[in-house]
Amino acid sequence: MKRRKDDFDVIAELPGLKRYALVLTRDAAEAEDLLQETLLKAYEGRRGWQPDRALRPWLFSIMHNAHASRLRGRRAEDARIAQATQFAPESGAPSQDARVQLAQVQRALLTLPEEQREALLLVAVEEFRYQEAATILGIPLGTLMSRLGRARAALRETVGSGAGDAAGTDGPTPPRLRLVE
Repeated sequence: MKRRKDDFDVIAELPGLKRYALVLTRDAAEAEDLLQETLLKAYEGRRGWQPDRALRPWLFSIMHNAHASRLRGRRAEDARIAQATQFAPESGAPSQDARVQLAQVQRALLTLPEEQREALLLVAVEEFRYQEAATILGIPLGTLMSRLGRARAALRETVGSGAGDAAGTDGPTPPRLRLVE
């Protein structure tokens, strides 16, 4: 079947669209994404295309507008990220001692029974009040307090025990775990 000039022949325009997408994006993967977006928009808007209007400029306009829209979106995202980083607290990498201590606390925390871990996490990490944590766990306040006490004692014992902590040794004592009550 021979095609008429007014046919919606997008396939014939693909090589030119690919080249234009590559020029706009300067990246092969981005160009492919832009081409796919252009073809999708052209397909969705095909009823708006008029046969007396040239197809090629219409497709290139769709691509141009899609690319401009992507750039605006990226700029807006960059602005949001820049604004968010202004309010982010500045922090440096933790010292080697802090990393070691954190790893010790993490290992010790994982050795606790589940009910003690849950109680400690809710109160010490998630900062729930005692009554809120008890309600979340569905236990009486006294039971929560007991679990917290046992968890804290176990952590102090595990993290506080180390090479320089034994009686009669003169080595440096490791940092103690301070839990907020």
